[in-house]
Amino acid sequence: MRKALISAGLAGLAGLLAGCATQVPTPPISQVNTKPDLARLPPLEQEAERPPAPAAVTNPELPLDQRIDNFVAYAARDYGVSPQVVRDVLAQAEMKQSILDAMSRPAEKVRGWADYRPIFMTDARIEGGRDFYLRHRDALERVAANTGVPAEYIVAIIGVETSYGRITGNYRVLDALYTLAFGYPKRAPFFGAELAQLFALAREEQLDIATLKGSYAGAMGWGQFMPSSYRLWGKDGDGDGRRDLLNDTDDIFASIANYFVAHGWQRGAPVVARAQRAADAREVGGGLEPLHTLAQLASLGYTARQGEPTVPDAQPATLVTLQGADGREDWLGYRNFYVITRYNHSPMYAMAVHQLAQAIRAGVGPATDGTAPGA
Repeated sequence: MRKALISAGLAGLAGLLAGCATQVPTPPISQVNTKPDLARLPPLEQEAERPPAPAAVTNPELPLDQRIDNFVAYAARDYGVSPQVVRDVLAQAEMKQSILDAMSRPAEKVRGWADYRPIFMTDARIEGGRDFYLRHRDALERVAANTGVPAEYIVAIIGVETSYGRITGNYRVLDALYTLAFGYPKRAPFFGAELAQLFALAREEQLDIATLKGSYAGAMGWGQFMPSSYRLWGKDGDGDGRRDLLNDTDDIFASIANYFVAHGWQRGAPVVARAQRAADAREVGGGLEPLHTLAQLASLGYTARQGEPTVPDAQPATLVTLQGADGREDWLGYRNFYVITRYNHSPMYAMAVHQLAQAIRAGVGPATDGTAPGA
C-alpha cells in the first residue's frame, strides 16, 4: 500500500508513473500461456482488502449531484468523517481534463522496455541515488537492519517515483481524486474509495486536504503513496507521533520498507536473475505472481545464467520476458521481484527499480550494518 521517483522533460514522465504505491494501470506482460496444465504452487497471500466505493457513488448514470450526496453519506458512514466537512471540501474541488488525459497514457502502457529502461538508468539518476544514499546512510541502513529491505531498494523507489523527492507532483490531490471518482467511470470504485480515505487520512494526520499536492492519480510524497496505502502502511519512523510521508525522511524510509515487508519481502533473498533460454524452450504464461518452481521452469527450458542469483529448485519464480534494446530478455523473477510489483503492477517498473538499486549499491559499497543486498 504508493510511483513516479530531473529535468522538465522528465517531470511529465514522473506524472505518468505517479500513484505507484497501489498503482492504477496494470500493463501487459510479454508472456504467452501455451502449457495450461503446468502445475502451480498455491497463490501467495494477498494484501489487505480495501473495499471499493459503492455503486451509488460511482454509477455514471446517476446525476453528479446525487453521486456527491451519496459520497458524503458514504464517507460519514464508513470513515466517520463529518458530512459538513466533506461538503465544504468537495465544494473546492475541480474536475480536470488534464488528469483524465494523463490516465489514458501511463508510461508503462505506451513504452516498451527498450525505451523505458533508459529513462531511469541514466548517469544522473544513478549518481543522484548514490549521493542521496550517502547523505542519509545512517537512517537508511537503520531501517534496512530493522526490516530486511536493503537500503538501495528504498532509495531506488524514491528515485524512480520522485527523482529523490524533487518531483512529487503538481496536481492538487483533491482535484485528482475528485476527477477520477466522478469523471472516470472505469476506475471510479477505486478512486471513490481513495477520496473517502483521503478525508480519513487528513483527520488522522492533521493534513489540509485543499493544499495537498501530488500526482494525477492522487499519490503523495516522496514515495507516492495513495491515501489508503498511507493509512495502511505508513510508519512513524522517528517516534514523533505522526506519519509524515511528505517531508520527514525517517517516516518515508520506514514506510517504503514497511510496504515491502507487508507484501512479503524476504530478508536476504534475491530479487531476479537473468535466464538462459534453451533452443527448445516452451513459452510460459502466468503473469507476475511466482507460482512455478525453478525446477518446473528449468524443465521448460529456462535456467538462471551462470553467476546469477538463484533459489532452491522447489522455490517459486515467474518467467518475465521483456523486449530490450538488443532483443528478447528472459528473467526469473523471485518472490522479492513480485513484491516490488505490488508497488506498481508492472514488470518494467520492478526491473527499473531493481537495476537502479544495484547500480546505486555498486557505487556506495557494502552496507555498514551488514545487511545483505538484494541481487
